[in-house]
Amino acid sequence: METLIKVAQFFLSLSILIALHEWGHYFFARLFKTRVNKFYLFFDFLFPMPNVLNFALFKKKKGDTEYGIGWFPLGGYVQIDGMMDETQDAEKLKTPPQPWEFRSKPAWQRLFIMMGGILVNVVLAFIIYGMVLWVWGEEKVLNSSIKNGIAVGDSVMYKIGFKDGDKIVSINGEPLKYFDDALKKVILKGEETKVTLNRNGADTTILVPKNILGTLSTMKIDKRGLLGLAFAPTIDSVDSKGPSAGKLQAGDRIVKINNDAVGYYHNISRIMEKQKDSSIVVSYLRAGTDSVQTATVKMTSDKRIGLVKNLDYDDFQKQGLLQLEVKKYGFFAAIPGGVKKTWETLTDYIDQFKLLFKPSTGAYKGMGGFASMTQVFGKQWNWELFWTRTAMFSIILAFMNFLPIPMLDGGYILFTLFEMITGKKVPDKFLEKANMIGFFIIIGLMVFTNGNDVFRKIMGWF
Repeated sequence: METLIKVAQFFLSLSILIALHEWGHYFFARLFKTRVNKFYLFFDFLFPMPNVLNFALFKKKKGDTEYGIGWFPLGGYVQIDGMMDETQDAEKLKTPPQPWEFRSKPAWQRLFIMMGGILVNVVLAFIIYGMVLWVWGEEKVLNSSIKNGIAVGDSVMYKIGFKDGDKIVSINGEPLKYFDDALKKVILKGEETKVTLNRNGADTTILVPKNILGTLSTMKIDKRGLLGLAFAPTIDSVDSKGPSAGKLQAGDRIVKINNDAVGYYHNISRIMEKQKDSSIVVSYLRAGTDSVQTATVKMTSDKRIGLVKNLDYDDFQKQGLLQLEVKKYGFFAAIPGGVKKTWETLTDYIDQFKLLFKPSTGAYKGMGGFASMTQVFGKQWNWELFWTRTAMFSIILAFMNFLPIPMLDGGYILFTLFEMITGKKVPDKFLEKANMIGFFIIIGLMVFTNGNDVFRKIMGWF
């Protein structure tokens, strides 16, 4: 069910972004009286082969345009009459241009038509971010307020030197103000990072290698994440139909599982996963008592015993375990806030993109396709997270389409700018060959990224 929820969120997010991106092209085409033959959400052919498996789930002709929903759900397109792309009849493009065709329009109009999708994606991002700030505000954990320190979820982070209960003091000499920024500053810089930690009252320093992204990309990431917040192993509730029902109860503090000390709540599942027998002995302290009690519990097939911990930061703040900095936005304050958030997300993504061209970081190993994109959504439907992720993908879609690769919007933009600067139109023959090169680049990227996902699935990393 968790996977289904993630897939549904990704599919809805992708549909919204594709439809609006293509609408951006459509809007400027119609604005400049350019005929649009087709407007499709998803492809009505086996992309990128326009003459293979041609059929639509739905289509309706209105005016000069056929609107439809294709069967291949990995994109969408508008077919603008007279534009050199993979969906056009090459023979038709050899005839004299007609007034309603793309190729007959002035270069500046063609530029806007090609930039329409990118512009809509950027505007959409800051609208979504603005609305998220207006409705939910912004909430961050003050790093200095964390009482129990960090929870180290992944073995890679343990090997580097992080330990449960550590408190992050600074990263590369810069004090860490918000815990929410820790991972970004630790692993996404593409350089050796010096992290100062407070461990048992004394400062210690560890070095995070610059190839940490590559290392993480070739290993199964623990489902508890990389670095989280450490909390006491106290039960909030027990599944009434689970193995612990009638044996453990809310308020019990887990001390040991078999002979392994628990320490923090996130260690419970790690200890259970390594047990070979289906039954475990849980040692616990019940609220109001001082003596340790035990209960024998039989684990389920996925090595769970039906315990629930509500990871609600508001509750933790009430318990004095951390302090939140909460910022509320009025409608008019949310607008510039959304623009700022869009810019921050874009610059962060560009910084990460640059790492792909630094082999020493190993970042290229982390490139993923649609399965990886699905993983960023929540296990439960959360509208705040859904819209935040949609805004992020809108920015990524805008950036990737802006790259000067033939067949993408950026390729057409580059050739149009060349024409505007030099006064010479790029020959159709050249465009045809460039699009063919772009075709192989795009296919190569799709095979590589989605191939990485297949490999990770085979290895059990999803």
